[in-house]
Parts: sequence; structure tokens; C-alpha cells
Amino acid sequence: MSITRRSILLALATLWLAAPARAQDGAQPDLLVFAAASLTNAFDEIGASYTRDTGQSVKFSYAASSALARQLEAGARADVFASADAEWMDYVQTRKLIDSATRRDLLSNRLVLIAPAASDVKLAIAPGFKLAEALGTTGRLATGDPEYVPVGKYARSALTSLGVWTDVADRLVRADNVRTALAFVSRGEAPLGVVYATDAQVDRGVRIVDTFPESSHPRIVYPVAVTVSARPGATRFVESLRRPEAQATFQKYGFIALP
Repeated sequence: MSITRRSILLALATLWLAAPARAQDGAQPDLLVFAAASLTNAFDEIGASYTRDTGQSVKFSYAASSALARQLEAGARADVFASADAEWMDYVQTRKLIDSATRRDLLSNRLVLIAPAASDVKLAIAPGFKLAEALGTTGRLATGDPEYVPVGKYARSALTSLGVWTDVADRLVRADNVRTALAFVSRGEAPLGVVYATDAQVDRGVRIVDTFPESSHPRIVYPVAVTVSARPGATRFVESLRRPEAQATFQKYGFIALP
């Protein structure tokens, strides 16, 4: 056998032996999770633990659920979608962008009124409470845009049921997500805001003035699902969110685990 022919056969054999290894490597692609902004701290921690346990890297894209749902609709590639309300999960499910068999209601939360940490404002949330008066003559109320951001929609429902929505509807800072609304209050740019209890918990620049009655707004629910274009490992990641370690992390950040 000539040296040239032997070299060719050796090269082909090397490629054949390497093929299974490459296929195995390809079975562990990085996962991309689209998640509601309020999940940032908990998901970052859970994602790091998941990677240590499985060897599969997880990356996160955080924004308002509405923005993420529309990105999926526009063709953006993601493996998992975690929303802060059912409506935006319904939106992507109707458009057949998620595997509906993997959809689960994962968590709940509480809606709170916040002020800058140094503020001495006191308000008890009740029907007809003096929210507009507490804002003063020029102050504005920071929350998500009630037209599409889940926290803003919950806030509008709560304030409407309590009879004070019309008093403040034209005095909103309509943030593009809950963490932006939180930042407005934390920086002192808004004297009051409506966010989730979990967001208030992670920012020392704010304090909780009072918590909205759960009966004043639809139940806050975080559904999660695998997308129809998901790569291997996506279902395993969603299932890992139910594990005791992940549930403990959610509870640490103030979320309410759903059965």
C-alpha cells in the first residue's frame, strides 16, 4: 500500500472515530431561557446550580413577558419561556410557539406598594386610600405599563378594584418592565411604585409601604414552558425548577411555590 493511500485511510478512520464524540458534544448545547424580569435573581442562582449538576450551560434573557413573547413571535430563538402572567403564555401558545404539554404554573407572587428607603410616607391600602395625595403635587407612581407589562396590568386591576385608579392613571411612570419601575423608586425619581414583593426584597433602596390584598387583583401566576424549537436539555431544565433545591431558592427570594 502506498504511503499516500495509507495516509488517506488513516485520516478517514480518524474522522470516523471522532464523529461519535462530536455528536455527543452536540447533545449539550447552551440553553437560552426567556424569563420575566422579576425572576432575575432566582433564575441566575438556579441556572448556576443546574450547570454545575448537568454540565449544560444556561443563559438568560430577562425583560417584560410581553416583550419576550413578541420576540418569540418575531422568530427569536429560545428554548424555555417563563412568563409573569398567563396571558402572555396564552399568547405564544395560541401561536403554537411553545410545547403546550410542557406548560406548568410554577410560582406566585404578591403585589406591593413601595417607596424610597429614606421616605417616611405611610399608607394603608384600602378602598379609596389616599394614593394621589401621597404622591404630592408633582410626584408620579412607577409601575409597568398597564397596557402590556404584567405588573402594570396587576396594578391597574388592584387600583381599579380599590377605587383609586382614576386618581392616578395620568400620573404613571409607565416602565417597560418591573425592574425598571423598581429602579425609578430606588433612585428617588418616583415617590411611590407598585412592584412585586420579590423585587422590593432585593433592592435596599426601597421599602414596602403596604401589600395589596390578594382579592384586589387576579392571582399572580408564573407559567413556564418549553418552546417548539427547543434544543436538548430544555425539558430537563424546566423539570429541575420543581426540585427541592430550586424551590428553596424561589422561596428565599420571596416567591410562592405552586403545587
